[in-house]
Amino acid sequence: MRHARVKLEGRGCYHVVSRIVDRNFRLTDAEKEIFRKMMRKAEAFSGVKILTYALMSNHFHLLVEVPEKQDVNEDELVRRMRILYGQVRVADTLRQWDEWRSMGQARLVDEEQVRLRARMGDISAFMKTLKQRYSVSYNARHKRRGTLWEERFKSVLVEGRRNAKATVAAYIDLNPVRAKAVSDPKEYRWSGYGEACGGGLAAREGLIEVHESRHLEQKGAWRHVSARYRVLLYVAGEERRGACADKVVRPGIGAATVERVLERGGKLTVQQALRCRVRYFTDGMALGGKGFVDKVFSDNRGLFGPRRKSGARRMRGAEWGELRTMRALRVAAVAAADTA
Repeated sequence: MRHARVKLEGRGCYHVVSRIVDRNFRLTDAEKEIFRKMMRKAEAFSGVKILTYALMSNHFHLLVEVPEKQDVNEDELVRRMRILYGQVRVADTLRQWDEWRSMGQARLVDEEQVRLRARMGDISAFMKTLKQRYSVSYNARHKRRGTLWEERFKSVLVEGRRNAKATVAAYIDLNPVRAKAVSDPKEYRWSGYGEACGGGLAAREGLIEVHESRHLEQKGAWRHVSARYRVLLYVAGEERRGACADKVVRPGIGAATVERVLERGGKLTVQQALRCRVRYFTDGMALGGKGFVDKVFSDNRGLFGPRRKSGARRMRGAEWGELRTMRALRVAAVAAADTA
């Protein structure tokens, strides 16, 4: 079922998910590296900030922040174009612009620049740029034709406050743990947390912004934020241990325990729930405090039927505190871990 997408005018934070067509496992380690480089180039071009991410073998998750619309002059536009397209292609474009201007056709330059600027500061345009460029690259390398991605990417509008952003960020960075790719999230190279633990400055800056750290310019900013973030990532409830008692085979709460708790009407802790599949983070439409979700509902009233009177819905399955969602998701909102 195709659900409406909600977007904010101007600044907004989004959790986006996109999957490979037929969910084939096409993203090898080498492909993930190529995708990550393209992701960073699309980020620089569009002005959309990647707060954290997880690149899996058949899908990816991004937590991104879209800025307020900015005036981008021609010098800045050309700088961003060089990052995305490279020096040679941009040099050809600049020669074309000079030729048009010399012929008295400056309006053609203006029209092309308008089209380029329209791709900046918008979540849909950012995703289109990233997915299309990677698809062309992938198909050329593998002598393949046709679509690479499922039709639409999913998106959930996330409140900009730290509690909502940090919870969704932790869910994303724990994706490889749920998929049993690693037992410790810092060991996964193709995630925001894994990259940050490996010294990646861009990944560290993203997670520092997630936690709204006032220590952004201080030398110990990452250490300060990392210690705080570990509370969500590592306080995981039950652990599964191997024959040697001090060796953790898989951190977190087991599938049987999850099912038992939910069947009895109990609730998991947030830390336990983050080791599960939580549809609110991928299908909830909007997520945050009650006031935030109600405001999003009011601003997008036309997307809902006349019987719907309010926006915010309580989230089931865990002790979510003040967090609310737009969609109730009564079926399997929280389930035992899989590769979601």
